[in-house]
Amino acid sequence: MLQLKQTTDQKPLPYNRQFIDEDDVRAVTQVLMSDWLTTGPVTEQFEEKLAEKAGARFAVSCSSGTAGLHLAALQTGLDSSSTVIVPANTFVATANAARVAGAKVVIADVEPDTGLMSPRTLEKAFARCERCSEVSVEAVFNVHFAGQCGDLAGLRDIVIHQKAALIHDAAHALGAQIRSGNAVRPIADGPIDELSIFSFHPVKAITMGEGGAITTNSERVALSLKKLRSHGVERNPHLWDLKDQGLDQESGPNPWYYEMQQLGLNYRASDINCALGLSQLDKLSFFMKQRRRLADLYTELLGPHASLVRPLARTGFSENAWHLFVVQIDFAAIGKSRASVMKDLRDAQIGTQVHYIPLFMHPYYRPSMDSKDPSEIWPGATAYYEKCLSLPLFVGMDEDDVAHVVKTLVRTLKK
Repeated sequence: MLQLKQTTDQKPLPYNRQFIDEDDVRAVTQVLMSDWLTTGPVTEQFEEKLAEKAGARFAVSCSSGTAGLHLAALQTGLDSSSTVIVPANTFVATANAARVAGAKVVIADVEPDTGLMSPRTLEKAFARCERCSEVSVEAVFNVHFAGQCGDLAGLRDIVIHQKAALIHDAAHALGAQIRSGNAVRPIADGPIDELSIFSFHPVKAITMGEGGAITTNSERVALSLKKLRSHGVERNPHLWDLKDQGLDQESGPNPWYYEMQQLGLNYRASDINCALGLSQLDKLSFFMKQRRRLADLYTELLGPHASLVRPLARTGFSENAWHLFVVQIDFAAIGKSRASVMKDLRDAQIGTQVHYIPLFMHPYYRPSMDSKDPSEIWPGATAYYEKCLSLPLFVGMDEDDVAHVVKTLVRTLKK
């Protein structure tokens, strides 16, 4: 049973941080003393266990969540003729992966009380594409923001009708479960033609230091992704295009031979990273239990202060992974700026963050706007952004930490 440290003095609380124990250190040390440092047997073990935990048939590891998003874009065939819909409330990597592949990005609005793209806002984005003569949307990048899932059935109905691909940025959502009636199923247990991308940055559900993965229920897609993450190189003799060059009539496959069959990059993960990820996966259930317990306590303690601060609304479509605990504060109504509130909390050694600056506010994506005021095109994202603030939430916290954050926040808002 894992034990969390208890302290008598109030410790500094960043908005998020990793949890590393002796098992993690031992796992990495064993790889460092082995014959394999880069992609090898531990990577394969990690991929097998991750697929099991996520509820998919296959998982393909890579060097980061961003690399996973780019691999998904390449696998889907996105290029300069493609148009992709991405929600306004996400980290820039989601949209950037499509852009690096050459695709045009159309930004969808989100619901102001959850920060999630919904069937309603997705339909509006498709309508904007049609008005702009962008009638062929190749893909929709959905984001499971803060570890919570939106209306996946509703999104799928629209995407299927529009004949587009659905790709899930699940960087926040490892450990989440999708509700289906009275049952739940793992986050990546979905249609065979959908991909889910995970991130293992230190603040995510588990960490590899840096790393990511794509899950799929298609063996063909998994093999293609493994080729794309390694320069587009194929080493399996059965899959060579030029067998006359690769095969010797007497001795079989030439031992030096390989084929580059398509354009790819080095997006591989190492055995060092995957050893840490493999050890962390053993603790995923504990991590989820702890995060949900802390999120429920936040919600309970903030209840009496709803006139000042409210947690994000829960959709009911998932058992949440709670990567983030985001609250909404009407800063204009209380007469304090978000920056001043964050400074007061920082002075009390409480770290906070803003997730996220809407895509359309970044200089790179501003040219995609038409002449309208952004709040007219994306009213939900504008309203969400004006009020959002992420409070500390990580496995090493305890009940006293949550109570301290709530008490300090309320005192700051009333000041």
